[in-house]
Amino acid sequence: MYRNHQYDMDCITWSPGGRILQVEYAMEAVKQGTPVLALRSKTHVVVASFKRAQSELATHQQKIFKIDEQMCIGISGLTADARVLAEYMRNESLNHQYIYDAPMNVGRLVAQVADKSQQKTQSASKRPFGVGLLVAGVDDKGPHIFETCPSGNYFEYYAMAIGGRSTSARTYLEKHFDQFLEADRDTLIKHALEAMNKTTASDQSLSVKNMAVAIISTTEKYCELSSDDLQKFIDQLAKKEDEPMEEEATGVAPPEPTPAEAMDTTA
Repeated sequence: MYRNHQYDMDCITWSPGGRILQVEYAMEAVKQGTPVLALRSKTHVVVASFKRAQSELATHQQKIFKIDEQMCIGISGLTADARVLAEYMRNESLNHQYIYDAPMNVGRLVAQVADKSQQKTQSASKRPFGVGLLVAGVDDKGPHIFETCPSGNYFEYYAMAIGGRSTSARTYLEKHFDQFLEADRDTLIKHALEAMNKTTASDQSLSVKNMAVAIISTTEKYCELSSDDLQKFIDQLAKKEDEPMEEEATGVAPPEPTPAEAMDTTA
């Protein structure tokens, strides 16, 4: 039986099982990170994320980073690595805007980030980025959502969730997927919060302190919901959850069947 620590000291050593353990460790850091999700329609793209605090005395960490007026990223994993990639993406977008006088194509920038991540897996002196990105943006082809992995892979989605406890959020997104394309801005935000609510632990609840929501559309630039606007959507979500309980509590028992009805059912 081979011991893993003999083969996980760098990115260029394959284990006897054909695995690169450093890359798998980076992927695991993404799976254990803060949940983040994104979904899009024909005109809007919404990114929602939890903000994690190290303690009650600390402020919540930022998990959504603005790249330019038409693009942002939601992160899950190591925030320090995400800042490095965010700075790289901002510089590339700024250079493209300066040279071509036009915003950068979302898919092209994602491909460059994937190449940068994959280069980290080719040298023994480096380690993979321990962060996964959900890149949301709008270009001349409409809204886009991309996921990048520490391994260098990237995928495009209509809706996606990554991070810890994101499986239940993906289940919700898959169930309501057909409603997203024609949805308006407020409907997308409600779906995003309902999906995020599936990822909360039993001792947690959505609040303006631990939640962040950003929106980009074909007609509006990057915008992050204010605390007051976010609280309104959270209140609507809480009211929707309480309605079935109130109906059950105030429900009236069905009337007893008459003898003739009882004979009909038994016959």
